[in-house]
Amino acid sequence: MTQTRKEILEQPSVITRVIERNWPTAQRLAEAIRQSGIEYGVVAARGTSDNAAYYCKYLLAMANGIPVALASPSLYTHYNRPPNLAHSLTIGISQSGASTDIVRTVETARSQGALTLAITNDEDSPLANTAEMVMPLLAGPELAVAATKTYTAELACIALLSVALSGDESRLAELRQVPAAVSEALATEAIVRQAAERYSYMDYCVMLSRGLNYSTALEIALKTKELAYVQTQAYSTADFMHGPLASIVSRLPVFSVIVSGALHDNLLEALRTVKDRGGEMIVVSDSDDALTMARTPFRIPAVPEWLSPMVAVIPGQWFALYLALSRDYDPDHPRALHKVTVTF
Repeated sequence: MTQTRKEILEQPSVITRVIERNWPTAQRLAEAIRQSGIEYGVVAARGTSDNAAYYCKYLLAMANGIPVALASPSLYTHYNRPPNLAHSLTIGISQSGASTDIVRTVETARSQGALTLAITNDEDSPLANTAEMVMPLLAGPELAVAATKTYTAELACIALLSVALSGDESRLAELRQVPAAVSEALATEAIVRQAAERYSYMDYCVMLSRGLNYSTALEIALKTKELAYVQTQAYSTADFMHGPLASIVSRLPVFSVIVSGALHDNLLEALRTVKDRGGEMIVVSDSDDALTMARTPFRIPAVPEWLSPMVAVIPGQWFALYLALSRDYDPDHPRALHKVTVTF
């Protein structure tokens, strides 16, 4: 068994720990946000954690009315021209908690009077020691270079914060059902493994989704690059129609995530357009209408749309892993990469 596979399989238990152990912290943070008069959020992150930041951007705005921006850390390091974040909730997300530019962003925001939160797998890291509050990922050692279990743990932390801010106990009950849904999604392993053989030739792939699952498209694209070395580009379907659609040629693999919810019909229409232009559709969905469009369908269990990114990413993780193995690559040790990447 590869280390990557082992860590993918650990995700239900990791998410359960995040929900149960971080709930008191999420409640304290929500109260601090209310007391501080927070007007907006800023998230500083890199790599996989940056993809989690997109989930935060959509979820806190949609469910809690808090607009969220993604930080540009070079403003705090190389340019040394930090914007004023005094009335913000500034969140640093980092598996290692060691990236200098993320730490600097959170440090500067706190010095300006922002409420600061670290989401990290290392409670003794520079990031954790810099932020006012910490939500640990509780994932245990992640030994594979590519992040899997820490990614869904980051999403769970963000979802937990959203629940605490809303004060809606029914949403907490929904969140507590996610580990079971992730376990069910993990059962796609065999069908994804078989499908990956078909795409071992693949040099380029497009990843499409929108809204909450734009983060999922970004994350699956990143994993496919990291593990299988395939040039993969993720787009919002809305952006894809503004030019990149012209790049579709016959049998180009197009990996799409479409779940039941507000964007379902809009995404379905966009994917029909892509298919009509010759794209070979690989679809992750809980929707029969979407799955029947696919040359390669991966069915996931239905969950509330706001929680779907934790479930929808699972077939994508399997796809990247088995695509790498079908090409005789070592998924645990991708070339040129290290577990801790320190940027400034």
